[in-house]
Amino acid sequence: MSIHPPPKDWFQPPAGPERLWIGVGLIWCLVMFIAMPYAHFKGKQNSTGESYAVEKVAFQARVDQQVATNQVGTMNGIPIVEPSPGGDAYLLGRMWSWYPILKLKKDQEYRIHISSTDLQHGFSLLPMNMNFQILPGYDHVLTMTPTSAGEFEIICNEFCGIGHHLMTGRIIVE
Repeated sequence: MSIHPPPKDWFQPPAGPERLWIGVGLIWCLVMFIAMPYAHFKGKQNSTGESYAVEKVAFQARVDQQVATNQVGTMNGIPIVEPSPGGDAYLLGRMWSWYPILKLKKDQEYRIHISSTDLQHGFSLLPMNMNFQILPGYDHVLTMTPTSAGEFEIICNEFCGIGHHLMTGRIIVE
C-alpha cells in the first residue's frame, strides 16, 4: 500500500470558534509577555538582591572568623553566633547541615550572606515562604529585618545526597 499525499484543498483557514480561540491565546501570550517583567520589577515576591561570585575557601574563612568572634554558645555541637545588628552574618550550607546557628535581634536589620562549599542546596526558612537556591562559589546576600521573636527552622529543599533529610539549621530571633 502506498502513501498518498493529502488533497490540495485539505487546509481550511481558521473560522468561527477556532478563530476566537486563536485570538484569545494570542492576547493571553501578550498579556503574560508584559506581566512577567512587570511582576519581576514591581512585585515584592522576587529576590533581585545582591549575589556575586566568591571563592569557597574565602567564604569558609569568613564563616570561621564570624564563629571565632561572635560565638555565644552551642546547640547540639553547632556554634550559635550573634552578629552585630546592621552588620553582616554568614551562613554556610554543606552536606548535611546549615552552619552556624544565627542569633538575631528583633527589629534590627542584617545582611545574611549564604553560600555552599560543596554542591547546590535549597535554603527554605520556615514557617515563612522564603526559598532560595544556594550555589557553591556564589554569595547570595539577603537583607532582612526580623519582625517576630522565636526559633525559625532552615531546611534544604534541594536534594543533596543521602543525608538530605537531616539538613536543618536555625535562626533564633530575640
